[in-house]
Amino acid sequence: MEFETIPTVPTADEVLDRSFRRAAAKKKRKIDADRANEEFVRAVASSISDRLKSVVQRFPNFDLLPPFYRDLADILFSVDRLKRSLGAVSWAAEKARSVGYQYARSMRSAPDTNRVRKQAVARIASIVHQVDTDLRFLNEARNVLRKLPHVSEDEFTVVVAGYPNVGKSSFIRLVSTAEPEIAAYPFTTRGIIVGHRAIGRERIQFIDTPGVLERPAAERNPIERQAVSALINIADVVLFLLDASEHCGYTLDDQLHLLDEVREMVDMPVVPVVNKVDIGGIEGYPAMSTLTGEGVDGVLDLLLRYRRRTRSTTLQARIRSESRQ
Repeated sequence: MEFETIPTVPTADEVLDRSFRRAAAKKKRKIDADRANEEFVRAVASSISDRLKSVVQRFPNFDLLPPFYRDLADILFSVDRLKRSLGAVSWAAEKARSVGYQYARSMRSAPDTNRVRKQAVARIASIVHQVDTDLRFLNEARNVLRKLPHVSEDEFTVVVAGYPNVGKSSFIRLVSTAEPEIAAYPFTTRGIIVGHRAIGRERIQFIDTPGVLERPAAERNPIERQAVSALINIADVVLFLLDASEHCGYTLDDQLHLLDEVREMVDMPVVPVVNKVDIGGIEGYPAMSTLTGEGVDGVLDLLLRYRRRTRSTTLQARIRSESRQ
């Protein structure tokens, strides 16, 4: 996954401290004091520039990310802000090297290289401190993004959606490797959870989303927008859970309205299933109970039908493509 390999982003003081220590070690090896001052400034400028460039290079190109991950990065931190901070750090890397080398060259004709060295160090330190806020922001983003679940684009994916507390996490726990937190209050699921179920040599990927409230898109909070992103970008089929008992805290009418909204939002199949059938059902809808396990296997079989259809459609498309060639 694109974010896993991003190393810790240092603060401005950490960048400077490491660079000064390395440069000081090189300076000690020089006998001529003026030459030592020049090499010290060059070493500081080079070390700082390389360290800052490395910060930028270890982040992925957000324009080339899969839509799912790009949307999550945008929801959590704003891709534009991430790009601005990376741009600022890149500027500092180039500026530190340029300024340092200018001072180093000027030392060859300077009557007092110690004074020029101190000026160079102060100027370079000022440049690095200008991007300290950006470095701290990028490290905060790194700490969150690297913990995002791995989502495969190559596996058949079922996104489980519905109002909070209708049983999404319970279903995922029953049918996959995921172990989401289960609790009797809304918004237990605070992020996207991924689980898998082996089907022969292949796997089905289940995505457990946060509860999506029926409200205008601009009013949805970041957790709700993560769910929307999952629905749009990674689902092959959406399993929409309904709670006919209304024990979830939302009326059945509200749940059905949200079901209609999801159907309009996506262009893949949406499969409505009533959960908690042990206390209430809806005629004409598939039903199950994640509490007792009743009907869960039937829902899985229903989802597998869509998987077989998807595989068949993909195979036909591949045959048509090869025949044109």
